[in-house]
Amino acid sequence: VARLQGVTKKYGPVTALDNFSLNLYAGEVVALLGPNGAGKTTAVRLLLGLIAPQQGSARVLGRDPRDSDARTRIGAMLQVSRVPEMLKVREHIDLFRSYYPQPLPFAEIVRAAKLDGIEDKLFSKLSGGQKQRTLFAMALCGNPDLIFLDEPTVGMDIESRRALWDQVRALSAQGKTILLTTHYLEEADMLASRVVVIN
Repeated sequence: VARLQGVTKKYGPVTALDNFSLNLYAGEVVALLGPNGAGKTTAVRLLLGLIAPQQGSARVLGRDPRDSDARTRIGAMLQVSRVPEMLKVREHIDLFRSYYPQPLPFAEIVRAAKLDGIEDKLFSKLSGGQKQRTLFAMALCGNPDLIFLDEPTVGMDIESRRALWDQVRALSAQGKTILLTTHYLEEADMLASRVVVIN
């Protein structure tokens, strides 16, 4: 489904990834672990086409990740997500759904992300966990085949975290591929069919 082949990515004098390779297969949940600064987010950004490697290649669904056809089949919940605070949850979901040719129905997204009852709240008025669930909903809008979840449960209480775990399992059962970065070893243990550690 996605591949990084011998990629090297540097930021000035700092080498974030050095000859790094990773393959992702249909229906699997892969947990990408490693200390801060190990290159986890860089790997995700390469697969999203947000940055390009100095060496090696990135392919998603057989295409360059910057290709628009590949992008419409990808969903992402990034660790640092800046979204307009003065839009309602409903407006964020409607906006993101409009970016995709065949989005999931609004009601299905709300149900999957456990946003029932807060659709008309402003993003700025949400708790930390509700904000995370809204960002998760936005990642699902395009009915993606490949989903990147970068530290998805930060700020969530136990109940919200477990609900997101259940949804990740359901997505995997539908054949979706999920790349999860997390610092919670319990989360990796509960969800991942494979764990990759970057030193």
